[in-house]
Amino acid sequence: RDFIKNMITGTSQADCAVLIVAAGTGEFEAGISKNGQTREHALLAFTLGVKQLIVGVNKMDCTEPPYSEARFEEIKKEVSSYIKKIGYTPAAVAFVPISGWNGDNMLEISSKMPWFKGWVVERKEGKGEGKCLIEALDAILPPTRPTDKALRLPLQ
Repeated sequence: RDFIKNMITGTSQADCAVLIVAAGTGEFEAGISKNGQTREHALLAFTLGVKQLIVGVNKMDCTEPPYSEARFEEIKKEVSSYIKKIGYTPAAVAFVPISGWNGDNMLEISSKMPWFKGWVVERKEGKGEGKCLIEALDAILPPTRPTDKALRLPLQ
């Protein structure tokens, strides 16, 4: 709860949100529960106007068994269902299984998840695809900026 103010400050100017979801047993369930932070952060991002979303399913090294495809698919299905309810289009969201601790699928493809063939996003502006988190970040569409209008600065 202490991080919400900081999250709102950063999100209010973001072009894309990266929702990091913990894959560890019990951690995902706590985050996606009725009052969980995962739900809260996704809802706040959408409400504050962040229309592009990337989901990083983290701690894949902590699943049972480690780097479990079944666990990734379970989390992807449940998160897709929730983000659809709040207004995101799941087909336009990249889901990437990662391990921040080990660097798996962060900057380059991990050999520990041979089952992961990559992510594909489909949106009206076109299709994007890749295999790791950095490629998902590179695939976001920068919004048009009203450079011909007066400068606007946020004050806090």
